[in-house]
Amino acid sequence: MIFTDYPALVFVISFVGMALAARIAAFTRKRTVEAGARDDFDLVQTATLTLLGLIIGFTFSMALNRYDQRKNLEEAEANAIGTAYVRADLLPSADAAKMRTLLRSYLDQRILFYGTRDEQQLMQINAATAKLQAELWSAVQAPALAQPTPVNALAVAGVNDVLNSQGYTQAAWWNRIPLGAWILMTAIGLCANALVGLGARSAKAETGLLLILPLVVSIAFFLIADIDSPRGGTIHVKPQNLLSLAESLRSP
Repeated sequence: MIFTDYPALVFVISFVGMALAARIAAFTRKRTVEAGARDDFDLVQTATLTLLGLIIGFTFSMALNRYDQRKNLEEAEANAIGTAYVRADLLPSADAAKMRTLLRSYLDQRILFYGTRDEQQLMQINAATAKLQAELWSAVQAPALAQPTPVNALAVAGVNDVLNSQGYTQAAWWNRIPLGAWILMTAIGLCANALVGLGARSAKAETGLLLILPLVVSIAFFLIADIDSPRGGTIHVKPQNLLSLAESLRSP
């Protein structure tokens, strides 16, 4: 896992860093911002805060789009497995029974993939998934080669969709907010909080008001990291469609 897989840690570090930036800037404000430069300073401060808001909104949109993509691909995986399970009936009875058994085992592994947070267990799931994929292809390949009919081709296409859907899902889980975007957002956040500290007009503002912007921005960073992380934090894609499919396949 990477650093942003721990949203709580992102919140703590960003809050402490931006709060320190605001406090240090507030400490030096009398030597930095003179009365004659106040209008220019207010312009720079407003522009920086506006840019920070835009960057946070844009990054949040990126995270939300990736989350929606993972949800949609989970649904696509369930549909592909269910279709392949139905099309197994097109194969000879022995091959069909083997195909259905493999698909049920494969479905169990896909459900585990969405739920685990342990890296070691994830490696085992990926290994078992790859093995089952090879067995599925072999199971459908033999009857298709023995009798290359359009009916058998439908079963082959169903298994092919199962394999492709897993690849699309894995690619979506690897598709995270780039590190450069996090660095840019953090740098602008630090600059914005420093400018707020420089603009403080009284010592009373230093005690409490200077913590408001770091808190709000840190909460935004926390939410972005939580949504963007497939396994960290509290917001995850639940395999509802896969679980529903598993229940329907096991029902008599």
